[in-house]
Amino acid sequence: MTFKALPYPVFDADNHLYETEESLTKYLPKRYKDAVQYVQVNGRTKIAVRGHISDFIPNPTFEVVARPGAMEEYFKHGNPEGKSRREIFGEPMRSIPAFREPGPRLELMNELGVDRSLMFPTLASLIEERMRDDPKLIHVVVHALNQWLDDVWGFNYQNRIYTVPVISLPIVEKAIEELDWVVKRGARAILVRPAPVPGFSGPRSFAVPEFDPFWQRCVEHDVLVAMHVSDSGYSRYNAEWDGTDREMLPFQTNSFYMVSEWRPIEDAVASWVCHGALFRNPQLKVAVVETGARWLPPLLARIADTYKKAPETFLGNPVEEIKNRIHVSPFPEEGVNDVIDLMGVDRVLFGSDYPHPEGLSQPTQYANVLGHLNQDDQAKIMGGNLARLMSV
Repeated sequence: MTFKALPYPVFDADNHLYETEESLTKYLPKRYKDAVQYVQVNGRTKIAVRGHISDFIPNPTFEVVARPGAMEEYFKHGNPEGKSRREIFGEPMRSIPAFREPGPRLELMNELGVDRSLMFPTLASLIEERMRDDPKLIHVVVHALNQWLDDVWGFNYQNRIYTVPVISLPIVEKAIEELDWVVKRGARAILVRPAPVPGFSGPRSFAVPEFDPFWQRCVEHDVLVAMHVSDSGYSRYNAEWDGTDREMLPFQTNSFYMVSEWRPIEDAVASWVCHGALFRNPQLKVAVVETGARWLPPLLARIADTYKKAPETFLGNPVEEIKNRIHVSPFPEEGVNDVIDLMGVDRVLFGSDYPHPEGLSQPTQYANVLGHLNQDDQAKIMGGNLARLMSV
C-alpha cells in the first residue's frame, strides 16, 4: 500500500471505526435489553430500536462494507450516467481487523502515513433520533456505547488514536456525569449531535443557557466539541415534502434531501451564536466535521444581514464569533481557498472520512489540494490545527 509521504505530522480529524453487534448491547442494563436488538429479516441481520426495524444503516453488523473511497470519483465528477448507489459503491469487501480494533488500525495508519486520528463511531448516529421521546433511555444507551468504546478501543490509544465518545444532552446533569466519566478515561474530544436536544418538555437548542454548565465543564476539561454529520431528525420534514413517513436513509438517493442536506449543520452553527452559547463560553473549542464547507459562505451572509437588522438580539458580532471560534473540514473536492479566505487557515481541518466509501481511499491524498499553500500552512491544515485544539 502506497501513500503520499508528507514532510509534517498528519492528524486526521475524521476517521471511523465499525462497531460490532455487541457495541450497543453488551453493557445495556437488563431492564433495557429490548431497547436495541439484532433481528433477522429475509435472511439479513437488521437492527431494531424499541421493536422498530431501522434501515438507517443497511448492514448494521458491518461484516461486509463498501470499500474505502468507493465514491471518490462520484464526488469529483458527479454521476452523469445516473448510476445507482450500488453501482457507484462497486464490489464490497469484508471488514478487516483494522476497522474493528485499535492495534491493527494503528498498523494500517502507519501504512497510510497517518500519525494521529480522531476515531468516530459509525452506528452511533442512529441512537438519539430513534429514542427522542425517551431522554432517560438515550442516556442509558449512550453510556452503554461509551463503555464498549472504552473497553475495545480506549479513548486514547498510544497517544495516536483518539476515539470520540458520544455525549447526549437531554438531562444536563447526566450529560455532565457522562462527560466526567469519559474524560477520566482519557477522552480528548467528544461528539455532540448537530440537532435540537430531546427533552421531557420537547426539543430545544443545545446553545440555550440551560446547557451552559455542561459547556463550562467542557472548558474545564479542555476537551474539543466535535459536531459530526448525523441523523439530526430533519428527515421528518423531508418526508412531509415527499409525502412519506420514513426515517433518514442516507444510502438511498433522494434529490430533495440532497438539496437541503446541510441544513442541520447550518442551523446548528447559527444556533451557537443566535442562542448565545459561543459568546457565554468564550473558551469553548468547537469543530464541525464531515460536513464540508460550501454551506458556510451563504450562512454567514444571512447571519450578517440579520445582525445588521437586529444587532440587539446578539451578544456580539455573530459573524466574527463564528470565524474566530468554529473550525471546519472542507471536502477535498471543494478545495480550501474559499474557506481560508473566509475563516483563515487556522480554522481549517483535514478530514478523510476513512474508511467510509464517501471518504478518501488514501487519506494523505488530501494534501494534493493544498499544493499552492506554503508548507507551514499545509502543516496546519493536515494536523497542526487539530493538535492545537486537542492540546496534544
